[in-house]
Amino acid sequence: MQVSENDHLISVRSEVLSQFKQVAEEQNRRLAPLVDDLPLLESGLDSLCFAVIVARLEDMYGVDPFSAADDSPFPVTLGDFVKSYENAAG
Repeated sequence: MQVSENDHLISVRSEVLSQFKQVAEEQNRRLAPLVDDLPLLESGLDSLCFAVIVARLEDMYGVDPFSAADDSPFPVTLGDFVKSYENAAG
């Protein structure tokens, strides 16, 4: 069974959102509603939470879209964050 590009993007998005929810729960953080235009600084997560999310997603996808070699700025919104992984895991 072949996975379409659209299915792949939905899968990446779903996994990113799942990690946000899981880390928030583990760190006892109150997570804001996960919408694309949510500023990451207003998500309810701190830098440790983001480090855990990035490490877990790197383990899953074998890529860190924010590594020093990439020279990409860290995303500002949740939508930007998801798009970074969709592009990197593409």
